[in-house]
Amino acid sequence: RTDNKVSQNRKVTDFFPVRRSNRKTKSELKVSLKKKRYNNYFSTFGCGCYQVKHIEGKGRGVFALKGFQKGDFFVEYHGDLLELPEAKKREAQYAEDPTAGCYMYYFQYQTKTYCVDATKETTRLGRLVNHSKSGNCQTKLHPINGSPHLILVASRDIRADEELLYDYGDRSKASVSAHPWLKY
Repeated sequence: RTDNKVSQNRKVTDFFPVRRSNRKTKSELKVSLKKKRYNNYFSTFGCGCYQVKHIEGKGRGVFALKGFQKGDFFVEYHGDLLELPEAKKREAQYAEDPTAGCYMYYFQYQTKTYCVDATKETTRLGRLVNHSKSGNCQTKLHPINGSPHLILVASRDIRADEELLYDYGDRSKASVSAHPWLKY
């Protein structure tokens, strides 16, 4: 009797393996396509869709030469990828020379703190995108081969000739005192 009960409770999957579809949902396809577009950008280093202009009282800024749609990727915040201890050492070195400037972006990736040090001038323009609390773009993490990259994407539709801006997120008293423009 017990053997009969056991055999009656068997499922088809006990005899035949379950085949799973390799098809992706629409949202998975959309994410995959976006990642491919971002990866293509990294291999070509930009679209030539922006230019640097001097802004009175602000310095350099990056402006769109064409319109961008919300979610479009346009530039990487590029520099040396450092782990926290090395980043703090470099930041201390930069603090010794007030003319040097400091373009360091700290972030978390897979439970670890990293920093992109973009202080060294390059042809990559991410370091020149200025601050605004109500910016038109935002940073996102985009891993490539397990290495994190910081990219800037449009947080809303952006018109041609509009300055690209994002919120630096620094609200500390010391920073706002040293850089009053962080208030806006």
